[in-house]
Amino acid sequence: MGKVVFLTGVSRHLGGCVARALARDPGIDRVIGADLFPPPHDIGDAEFVRADIRSPVVGKILVRAEVDTVVHMNMLSTPVAAGGRSSQKEINVIGTMQLLAACQKAEGVQRMVVKSSAAVYGSSPHDPAKFTEDMGPRVAPRAGFGKDSMEVEGYVRGFARRRPDVDVAVLRFANIVGPGMRTALADYFSLPVVPTPWGYDGRLQFVHEDDAVAALLLATQRAEVDTVNVAGDGALSVRQAVRLAHRASLPLPRGAGGLVGQLVRHTGLLDLSQQQMQFLSYGRALDTTRMRAVLGLEPRYSTRDAFVASVGTGRGGR
Repeated sequence: MGKVVFLTGVSRHLGGCVARALARDPGIDRVIGADLFPPPHDIGDAEFVRADIRSPVVGKILVRAEVDTVVHMNMLSTPVAAGGRSSQKEINVIGTMQLLAACQKAEGVQRMVVKSSAAVYGSSPHDPAKFTEDMGPRVAPRAGFGKDSMEVEGYVRGFARRRPDVDVAVLRFANIVGPGMRTALADYFSLPVVPTPWGYDGRLQFVHEDDAVAALLLATQRAEVDTVNVAGDGALSVRQAVRLAHRASLPLPRGAGGLVGQLVRHTGLLDLSQQQMQFLSYGRALDTTRMRAVLGLEPRYSTRDAFVASVGTGRGGR
């Protein structure tokens, strides 16, 4: 029997793109997409199952459908998408724990692919020029999505020790952007006037949604991927990004970042946290040697091209 793939987070834009790509793969016989709500977009020939990954029903699906590959994408990057910070953490961390517990009991599971984030590296003035996969954060994220991602990766490593027979791949993505994506960072650069940290100009990397989908598809096909950084070539400074977005900037002291973030959040335009302001101040860059050598991905879009394709377009969903 060929591959049977179980995909979480199928109701969000990127999850739908991955579902369609997996369903088109001739090496995959069946794709089962799970989420709390039916997807508002086309998922191709993939099947939709309304299921909460925190529920025991997921374990039954894995066994009954003879799932051999699990692609976990149900990680929410902002509290807005989850309905609050508590819900975000519940879905990201507790949901992953429950999914891993179900996978541990399902003997047929042979491969797990986890969509993680470069946010695990944090962002600080002590960071290296580029983070390789074996480096840890100089200053660990203490809150928000970065902290969730660190905890999730810790639980995934524990699962890999308990189930050494399962091939586990963790993809640490730079900020994913694209015409169909709506993210806090893309919304930030779409503001009429962009508040920037005065005296700082962090380096940013982006990955286009098409390259993100390609990376996830490759990870389901290749053995011994382990942990891989995924990003487009090159980098942009915050000031360069503002100019490319054809926006005006408003330099502000870093101490005002929290207040600015609160004011912007109250407008409902976007979610701009203190952690994101720190990221804009110091930035982050990834070494992508393993992306090419191990994953076999050659991005179609550079960081600059991915950013230009995203900002100023009609973005649809996270």
